[in-house]
Amino acid sequence: MTKWEYAPAPEATEIVSVKDTYGNYIGGEFVEPNSNEYFKTINPATEEVLSAVPVADESDVDKAVSAARKAFGTWSSMAPGDRAKFVYRIARVIQERAREMAVLETMNGGKPIKESRDIDIPLAAAHFFYYAGWADKLEYAFPGRRAEPLGVAAQVIPWNFPMLMLAWKIAPAIATGNTVVLKPAETTPLTALMFAEICEQVGLPPGVVNIINGAGATGAALVKHPDVDKVAFTGSTEVGKMIQRELAGTHKKLTLELGGKAANVIFEDAPLDQAVEGIVNGIFFNQGQVCCAGSRLLVQESVAEHLLDKLKRRLATLRLGDPLDKNTDIGAINSRAQLDKIKRLVGVGVEEGAELFQPACDIPERGFWFPPTIFTGVSQSHRIAQEEIFGPVLSVMTFRTEDEAVEKANNTPYGLSAGIWTEKGSRILWMADRLRAGVVWANTFNRFDPASPFGGFKESGFGREGGRHGLEAYVKLVAP
Repeated sequence: MTKWEYAPAPEATEIVSVKDTYGNYIGGEFVEPNSNEYFKTINPATEEVLSAVPVADESDVDKAVSAARKAFGTWSSMAPGDRAKFVYRIARVIQERAREMAVLETMNGGKPIKESRDIDIPLAAAHFFYYAGWADKLEYAFPGRRAEPLGVAAQVIPWNFPMLMLAWKIAPAIATGNTVVLKPAETTPLTALMFAEICEQVGLPPGVVNIINGAGATGAALVKHPDVDKVAFTGSTEVGKMIQRELAGTHKKLTLELGGKAANVIFEDAPLDQAVEGIVNGIFFNQGQVCCAGSRLLVQESVAEHLLDKLKRRLATLRLGDPLDKNTDIGAINSRAQLDKIKRLVGVGVEEGAELFQPACDIPERGFWFPPTIFTGVSQSHRIAQEEIFGPVLSVMTFRTEDEAVEKANNTPYGLSAGIWTEKGSRILWMADRLRAGVVWANTFNRFDPASPFGGFKESGFGREGGRHGLEAYVKLVAP
């Protein structure tokens, strides 16, 4: 097979201005941390230090929550149409600064620039546009009831989609009249800090959005703060359980979007070439560092061998390397700790007897990299079929009947997403009705829209983000 050669096509980094040191964004201004501690944030593709970011301690958290509480009175009483104008302006400025923001997202997170440019940043803007439209129409979202804001929302987001997760959380919160204290992940804080600059740029009233930085201790202090009314967390199931235990018996509302181990189910009548593209998108998008990644491939026995041949040929064409190159398909793993986890679980898969396939792949000398990987001969009891690896690793199993496909797909503690590939609409509906997953894609995978709710069952969390359903997490409904 002839392999296409691509000339390098790197995106320019000169359009991004990264400060040597940042402050926490509290009450409409960047302030030095009370702790006087900073940590370095790096480019995972080069291990180059990008900036120093503050560590917020309990005192800093208290300042941020106090600023949000102070702003809540004015913001919540503002005319909904006026709030909508601010949310709309944010969306427009994200669009205007999209290229700059996409480059920074890739530099700090390691994902390919074509994903940041074409998916993450446009979707982030779209969420602000969408919720700007809802801000003055809440009586239509909840007919017969009045929607009132909750107060101060504490929001903790992960490192795999920094800007998109910020948009999922902040947009509905401020559109409904709440104020926000958000903590980005410690490895990917830079686009959140750029967002703070956007808040200044659009003239958002001080304290409506506050952004503090740090690791687990900072997030824990924010979640525990007594003056927080709502907690929204996206991250690991383990941390989600800790947060739920911490908030039990308090007045705080909680939504959790946690881990996943999605089944991508391929039937014998599926369009196989299209399905191969869906499989690749499902598990290798953002290096598999996606909570709803299609990490378990269930293939009907009659087409399994043929599909795997096609899939292996397709993997040989994927380009791993510089995430800022517009030709790159597989970027860098977000951190050394995440790379070590992937390597450990892949080693477990080999020890358990699964058959490993990796295409020939040049690994850069610096940075954190892992090649696209397929395991065949996987059984339901294998750890790689049960545990979330959060990397570019696919476990392949087979089935004979629809009932067996459902049983295997649901045999997981998670329930975030699933995919179905078949030409029969009746089979899609039959399967979707039986799969215990919050989101079910048919003949596609990893498709998102601001108007469509996203969330899971079981250990994948509860609550929904996106769509009209995403408003409900940030309001209390009372009789008119």
